[in-house]
Amino acid sequence: MSPPRRALIAVTSANASLFAPNGHTTGVFIGEALHPYNVLKAAGFEVDIASEKGKWTEDWLSLQPGFLSEEERKQYDDKKSDFRAEIDKNRKAEDLDASQYGVFFASAGHAALIDYPHATHLQAIASKVWANGGVVSAVCHGPAIFPGIVDTDGQPIIKGRKITGFTTQAEYDMKIMDALKSWGEPLVDEHARALGAEYVRADGVWDDFHVVDGRVVTGMNPQSAKSTTEAVVKVFNGL
Repeated sequence: MSPPRRALIAVTSANASLFAPNGHTTGVFIGEALHPYNVLKAAGFEVDIASEKGKWTEDWLSLQPGFLSEEERKQYDDKKSDFRAEIDKNRKAEDLDASQYGVFFASAGHAALIDYPHATHLQAIASKVWANGGVVSAVCHGPAIFPGIVDTDGQPIIKGRKITGFTTQAEYDMKIMDALKSWGEPLVDEHARALGAEYVRADGVWDDFHVVDGRVVTGMNPQSAKSTTEAVVKVFNGL
């Protein structure tokens, strides 16, 4: 039997001050949730949004010009839009029935590095999706969710697979590495190595780039959120 045509988009519950000296807030990178939401809805999926703790904060950078189109910004700002109504439900992962989902998609924002590695309820949902033959996906800093997402033998689902995610080079380019190190959490490529995966990337840190390895689909940066989700739909339709 095919997995349910229902997707869960995970969002980070964490927030932190980043981008010094102004102290702008990092949280949910809006386009990395909004773009997947729109692609999945257009493909006929029911879509829920949830976090580990049932709360979220918008990422300041994600609302700056260039990351959302004019129409997407209107969609986000409209509290009555389907997307905004869904994310504002503040669903907690522990309250969800994992068997309802055929797709798990981890959106991100730098703050995901803080809570995703320890988000046991989100990880349990993703593990159930995997066990039921569904698709598990993540974009940008979203692969920080992979610790704890395991197969029925207890092995990381990305072990022996290729994945991508936000590059360490980009962290240096953004001049935020010192702040990230102060959090005491691994970066995406470090998670990949620790879990036995091969981290790969495009030449340009802002290139639209994603990787499909079986039922694991990962994207490199905010620019990749749409194409990554389109790949998710293609993989799901081929199950």
